[in-house]
Amino acid sequence: MSWIVATLIAAAAQTGRNAAQRRLTAELGTMGATAVRFLFGLPFATLVLAGMAALVPVPRPDAAVLGWAALGAASQIAATALMLVTMESRGFGVTTALIKTEPVTLALIGTLILAEPLGPARMAAIAAATLGVVLMSGADWRRSTWRTAGLGVAAGALFGLSAIGFRGAILALPFGAEPVRAVTVLVLALAMQSAIMLIWLGTLDRPALAGIARHWRGSLGAGALGALASLFWFLGFALTAAANVRTLALVEVVMAQLVSGRVFREGASPRQLGGMALIVAGVATLIAVSAR
Repeated sequence: MSWIVATLIAAAAQTGRNAAQRRLTAELGTMGATAVRFLFGLPFATLVLAGMAALVPVPRPDAAVLGWAALGAASQIAATALMLVTMESRGFGVTTALIKTEPVTLALIGTLILAEPLGPARMAAIAAATLGVVLMSGADWRRSTWRTAGLGVAAGALFGLSAIGFRGAILALPFGAEPVRAVTVLVLALAMQSAIMLIWLGTLDRPALAGIARHWRGSLGAGALGALASLFWFLGFALTAAANVRTLALVEVVMAQLVSGRVFREGASPRQLGGMALIVAGVATLIAVSAR
């Protein structure tokens, strides 16, 4: 059951990080705000790994680990960028709901690539929670929202693919307890992502790099929350199937709606409230099945 605690902590930290990134988008642009979570998250994750290395041996990644980590790193960059683009045209809470269609895609990919069958009960829980996400999206399909919804769902699918990559990297490490494996892959992934973003911004968007330097205080907060969220996501991936983690993480939609109402002044319709109830029911079913 420790994966449940890890996932809940990760979801809460990620809600805060997404809100911080949304505020930075107006100042830094989409790619600049995307880079913040990686560039400013890496130092925090490295400090945690250094502390662990002083106490226990740290596994050395091989080619398989690097391959899985690269898949996860690249997918997460693309997913984060699409998420921020979607937030610019839809609300914070709605965007979070759209990208949380991820568990269905993730369950299918996990079964095919990592041979992690979930069983009928878990699939029913995923289906119920995902239906809740569709209702939570609040999209009016009569008003040309297909493009926005498509971007949100695509972001969710890419987040799912990144979860598969990171879990694959964690499982491919030769030894180590779950926390050590999780932090090792986290630092590896953040290093890859930081390098990619620095090359991208240095080549195509140097004003964004200058903006990140100017807004380093806000960026530091987003990076710290991002590192905290990622640490517990990776710990969850080390402890159970990625689809279990991401389905439970749908509670983030409820958290995001609270932030949406209190911080961004975005209300919730009766349909969205009904969707939240379905999400909670699906998550509760997953927890009950996992406790057997």
